[in-house]
Amino acid sequence: MNTSLPEALAEGLAEDAETLALLQDRELNAETLSCLRHLAFPGNLALQADGEAVKAHQLMTTAMATLPAKFDQATLDELAADFAAIHLNGGYGASPSESVWLSDDHLICQESMFALRRIYAAKGLAAPDWRLRPDDHLVYQLQFVGHCLRTGRSDDDWRALAVFLDEHPLRWLGDFAQRVAHRCDTAFYAALSLLTAAWVEQLRNVLAALLEEARPSRETIEARMQRTPKPADSVPLAFVPGMGPTL
Repeated sequence: MNTSLPEALAEGLAEDAETLALLQDRELNAETLSCLRHLAFPGNLALQADGEAVKAHQLMTTAMATLPAKFDQATLDELAADFAAIHLNGGYGASPSESVWLSDDHLICQESMFALRRIYAAKGLAAPDWRLRPDDHLVYQLQFVGHCLRTGRSDDDWRALAVFLDEHPLRWLGDFAQRVAHRCDTAFYAALSLLTAAWVEQLRNVLAALLEEARPSRETIEARMQRTPKPADSVPLAFVPGMGPTL
């Protein structure tokens, strides 16, 4: 079997992943919010909601609709405070880095970071600076998904992407989204976190249907991860400008 997503769909899904990454990469400004409104986000996403994802899309649509007609400084400041509490200062206890969710001591820069680093390197990619943002951060994982969707061609490529989703974002992203949604102050970031988790789940379902392979259970994935040898990474890799693309 040689399976492929239609090129237009793969491109659209890649743009979805990159959009979700961008919205969690930096503070929102009036220009970005205006662009989202113009595109009728999230209705512009290539992966249209079904099943459990419908509620997340509805919440995001409502959050967009309740934003003021003009994005005044008070609105931007409120959104910036939520962004900081999620992505910068840990104010909500909902880290966007995988290590915190999956390591025994719930610390950053643990095995997940090195595992993701190896996965990126195999594709010729590298995170710019792990000291500023570790390799296992949600933004980098979404950007990597986008890269895989743009470059995937064969059933082996799609299967590798499915395994990546199973072994990395899908093991923790749902818990992250629920915690953010319950603790943040803005409807926008509550909905965005839930939408992101729902989108990744939907993408995994798309791959399962494409490959005609049932998704493994969470227990199966956890057992597989426990058996996987963990190579030692004694020296963090440094990104050198000009030596290859970054995520």
